Amino acid sequence: MLSHMSSMRKTLPVLICLAMLAGGAALYAQDAGAQAPAAAAVPTPSKIDTGDTAWVLVSTALVLAMTAPGLALFYGGMGRSKNALSTFLQSFVILALISLQWVLWGYSLAFGPDKGGIIGGLEWIGLNGVGVEPNADYAATIPHQAFMLFQMMFAVITPALITGAYAERMKFSAFILFTLLWATFIYDPLAHWVWGVGGWVRNLGALDFAGGTVVHISSGMAGLASAIMVKQRLGHGKEHMPPHNLPMTLLGASMLWFGWFGFNAGSALASGALATSAFTATNTAAATAALAWMVTEWIYRGKPSALGAASGAVAGLVAITPASGFVGPISSIWIGIGAGVLCYTAVMLKPLFGYDDALDAVGVHGIGGSWGALATGLFASKAVNSAGADGLFFGNPAQLGIQAMAVLVTIVFVFVGTLIILAIVDAIMGLRVNEEEERSGLDLSQHDEKAYS
Repeated sequence: MLSHMSSMRKTLPVLICLAMLAGGAALYAQDAGAQAPAAAAVPTPSKIDTGDTAWVLVSTALVLAMTAPGLALFYGGMGRSKNALSTFLQSFVILALISLQWVLWGYSLAFGPDKGGIIGGLEWIGLNGVGVEPNADYAATIPHQAFMLFQMMFAVITPALITGAYAERMKFSAFILFTLLWATFIYDPLAHWVWGVGGWVRNLGALDFAGGTVVHISSGMAGLASAIMVKQRLGHGKEHMPPHNLPMTLLGASMLWFGWFGFNAGSALASGALATSAFTATNTAAATAALAWMVTEWIYRGKPSALGAASGAVAGLVAITPASGFVGPISSIWIGIGAGVLCYTAVMLKPLFGYDDALDAVGVHGIGGSWGALATGLFASKAVNSAGADGLFFGNPAQLGIQAMAVLVTIVFVFVGTLIILAIVDAIMGLRVNEEEERSGLDLSQHDEKAYS
C-alpha cells in the first residue's frame, strides 16, 4: 500500500501537467480557419516584410539554441558528473513543456488583450486569432505567429535559467510542476506588465528592450527563493564541488553568446538599423564583461580562470539585454565593466548569506539583470532609438527612477510569488530528493541513467 502511494506521488505532477495541457486544448479546440483575424472578411493589403520575417524567424531559432544546447552545456559542465544528465534534461524538458504551455494559454496571458494592466485576456488561448497576418500593436511587418514564436523562446529560457540555483537536489517531478506553475503565474503576468499593450509597467515608461526585468531579474529572484526553500546541497561548504567539465561550460557560454544576437538584435523585430545597433551593443558588452570579470578575479585570486571568463561573458550579455536597443557602443562598454565587476563580487559574497545558488543564477542573472535595468536609466539615448527615452546622462534623471521602480516591483513580485509556488509544490509532493538519492546523483536516482559510462 505504501509502495502504491509512493508511486502515485511520483506520477501525480506528470498527470497534473498533462491534464492542464489537455484541458486547455479541449476547451479551445480550433481548426485552421479559427486563426483568421476577426476582420478577415474585409480584405486588407499585406504588411508583411519578408526580410523582417526572415530575421525574426532566424532570431527565434538562435534563442531556442540558447536553451538547448547552450544553457544545457553551460550548466551541465558546471555541475558534478553524477548530475550532468539531469541538468541537461531539465533544459530540454522545459523547451518541450513551455512550448506547449505558451501555445495553449501562456501567450494569451502575456500578450493577449489587456485586462486592467495586469494580465492578458483569454481571447488568444490556443492561438485563437493568432494567425499569419501582422498584429500592428506588436510587430507590423511580420506574421503574428512569428512574433508569438519569438516570444515563446523567451518564455522557455527564463525558467531554464532558474534551474542553476536549485541544481543537483530537486525532484524531477517537483521540477516539472514548479516550472509549469511558475511560467503561468509569474512569467506570463510579468511579461504582460512590461511588454504587453496596456501593461502597467510599460505604461509607466519603463524600458526593457529584450528582457532585463522579464527574463533575468525574474529568473535570478526565483533562483534565490528556490535556493532558500530547497536548502543547501549535502556537503555544501564542507566538500569541494568543482565543475566536472569546464570545456563543456565554455562551449555552452559560446553558444549563449552566439544565440544572444537573436535574443537582443532580434528584439528589434526588423532587419534594420536598430537590430544592427543592438547587435553591436550586445557583442561589445559581452566582450568587456568577460575581460572585466577575468581581471577582477586575477586581482582577487591571483589567477584568471576559464569559468570566470565564461561567467563574465554571460554576465555582460545579461546586463546589456534591457539596454541593447537604447544605448551606443561606448555606453555598452561601461555596462559591461559594471557587469563583470558587480556579478563577480556578488558570486564571491554568496557564502556570507548562506544560500546555495549552485550554478550562480542569482549572482549572474539577478544582479546582472538589475544592473542592466538601472544602467538603461543611465545610458539610454533617443539618438539611438527615438521610440525609447533619454537616461540620466542624457538629461532625463526621471528615467532612472522609473527603471528603479521596475526593478523593485519585479524583485518583490517574483520573490514572494516564487516562495508561494514552491510552498504549494512542497506540500503536494516535496521539493527535494532524499539523502540517499542526492548522494547517488540525480542521473541515477531520478532517471536510472548515467551521463558517462
